[in-house]
Amino acid sequence: MDITEVAKPCKFDDQTTSDVIVRLRNCEGRPDKFYTHSNILINKSKFFADQLTCFESGACIEIHCSNSNYDYHVNLLRLLYLPSDLLLESLVSVKSAVEILQLAVQFDCEEITKVCVQYLEAIPWEDKEEEIILKAVSKLGQVAMPILARIQPVDLKATKNVFVSAVRFATSIGGPGPPFVDDLKTSAQEQVEYMLTKDAETPLVTADDEVKSVMKMGLSQICSSFEKGLSSLLLEPDLTSGTLEDKIMHGVSDVEWISNILPKMDLMKDFVSSWAEISSKILVVVEDKKLDSSMWGLKTKVIEMTAKVLEAVGYGSVILPSPCRLRLLKTWLPYIRKMKPLLDSKCRKETDFPYKMDEELCENIEAAIVQLILALPSNHQADILADWLKTEQVKYPDLSEAFEVWCYRTKSAKRRLLEGSLDRVGNTTLSL
Repeated sequence: MDITEVAKPCKFDDQTTSDVIVRLRNCEGRPDKFYTHSNILINKSKFFADQLTCFESGACIEIHCSNSNYDYHVNLLRLLYLPSDLLLESLVSVKSAVEILQLAVQFDCEEITKVCVQYLEAIPWEDKEEEIILKAVSKLGQVAMPILARIQPVDLKATKNVFVSAVRFATSIGGPGPPFVDDLKTSAQEQVEYMLTKDAETPLVTADDEVKSVMKMGLSQICSSFEKGLSSLLLEPDLTSGTLEDKIMHGVSDVEWISNILPKMDLMKDFVSSWAEISSKILVVVEDKKLDSSMWGLKTKVIEMTAKVLEAVGYGSVILPSPCRLRLLKTWLPYIRKMKPLLDSKCRKETDFPYKMDEELCENIEAAIVQLILALPSNHQADILADWLKTEQVKYPDLSEAFEVWCYRTKSAKRRLLEGSLDRVGNTTLSL
């Protein structure tokens, strides 16, 4: 009779009914015998079917395994005895399913392989588990594709659609959502920033006209909301409210976020232009007497945002006409000059005062201002330097370098002018 047709009720490791011994030998050389049944092995595993081609009762099949996967070999043998409808619920963890899957593929156990794939394809993975799965399953070929489907790269169109949707959510295009959406908005901002991490597809997404258009809309929305929030401060009877300050700082956080995002998309000029456009309105609020002794976090952050703009323009990352550069400088230089000693004084009086212009920020602002001044027409340079020499806050920003260069250039210009005049006179005499 064909042994594949034997239909006895069998139990794993039942010596009284077993007709095949499977011997597991680990690296220590210790043999462990398990009493199995040929009809089960042949029907459930092509590997065992090949081993038992010339079957003899009492046959012994020896399998070598390591200490680390010994238990999974035993589990696989047990699973061969389970009914099909109980296989899925017998899997209890990602790690065990991965280990059993590898053995099921190795021993050509088709049914168990399908169940392990089904389990791993559906179960949530933790980060560490995902690494285990990728390492193990990537070696299994086509059989593992359903498992890997959730982490396969998507096409560019799908990537762009997700990115655009995330930007719209992160910048509140379409209007602000309810308060509980704030956490989701922050998460969207983080993911937009992550998606802009440089890889092969990033340039394709950031160069897309629709993506840039949506990002500009987001910038406009954020700046508009920030400006409205600031203007509303002057209508508030009590500016010491923590809730009010939190709301304003949330708007500042949005501005700071988009100022970090736009350079990655070659859109820093748009941020500079938007900031320059609302600068005077910002200063009307932060310099109002109602804010003299409050909103220090806002005042400091405004300086930090301005520093980014000054650096971008001062070092030529963003090209603006001379009148725009001059207006930007004249708008913010007096405020920075005033705020630096005020913040320093607060820090000296209150040791736990959290808001200050740290050394790096001060140096960056000072260097950018010097570069900005030196790129202006000489008469405008002269006006700014004359004003600097008259002010009490001559120490910061220190414009000595700009002053020295201006003096040198002025003398050089006069000398070149004089030499040019003498050359013209000489040429005229020779022609006569």
